[in-house]
Amino acid sequence: MEFFNQIGKVALGSRLRMLTEKITEDAAQIYKLYDIAMQPKWFPVFYVLSQGEQKTITAIAKEIGHSHPSVSKIIAEMSKKGLVLEEKDSRDGRRNLVRLSEKGHEITAKIQDQYADVSRAIEDISAQATHDLWQAIEEWEFLLEQQSLLQRVKQQQKHRESQQVSIVEYNSAYAAAFKALNEAWISRYFKMEEADYKALDNPEGYILKNGGCILVALYKEEPVGVCALLSMDDAEYDFELAKMAVDPKAQGKNIGWLLGLAAKQKALERGAKTLYLESNTVLKPAINLYHKLGFKKVVGRATPYERCNIQMALHLV
Repeated sequence: MEFFNQIGKVALGSRLRMLTEKITEDAAQIYKLYDIAMQPKWFPVFYVLSQGEQKTITAIAKEIGHSHPSVSKIIAEMSKKGLVLEEKDSRDGRRNLVRLSEKGHEITAKIQDQYADVSRAIEDISAQATHDLWQAIEEWEFLLEQQSLLQRVKQQQKHRESQQVSIVEYNSAYAAAFKALNEAWISRYFKMEEADYKALDNPEGYILKNGGCILVALYKEEPVGVCALLSMDDAEYDFELAKMAVDPKAQGKNIGWLLGLAAKQKALERGAKTLYLESNTVLKPAINLYHKLGFKKVVGRATPYERCNIQMALHLV
């Protein structure tokens, strides 16, 4: 076990597989000890059928938590050994019902001593163990049902990679990235419009000199995301959050979220009380992000964009 002590928790699957293989090997020998013609992998199916009720493969699979193909294969193997029988459902000819054969019922009677001895052996291990493995398995199964290991790893990956993202203020070195990132998503879903060209062709004159600002997200020092705050000459809203774009290759690193938070903070630093934005509901990830940032749907403003079909606002204070 020195290997697992060295490598740690990242080898959890390998260690569990070794434990499973060890127990499965012992289980095969235990069946031989009691002169029972059974394979360990058949046991869940056998046990369900041993309770006396005929069942479909679908019902068995659901009850034991296996896939339909897996149970179908086990039934075929058990059928070859004469342990189960399949027959058409008299009420629904489209379904096959599975039941134990006479040979299978003989095993049901014969296996009771094995059940008792195995149960006592497991209890003996539990009495010697510091931790209750059965309870731990139940707890892990519950936790993994709430959020799978894959989802948890993705979450950690996103968190780690987001730590390598920095948000900086715009300078002329980022002009090309600001334009390219925005042109890419606009052209992918819509068409470039006059208001787009005004902002992207002359960000200094159109945005910065009019009291706005532009933020750039850097990942490993490369610009991978941008957004702008446009100063609004409006009694209701102070700034418009606009021209937010993230390089598709850098998605999944929380860049949109980090840009949004930075934009909110920048607006607060400039004394803003409200933010406004325009978007399109076809951009579902973006809309979800805006909701997460606290924006709510509003109506009634004129827009320079044909593509705009939703307007949202956020009260900062």
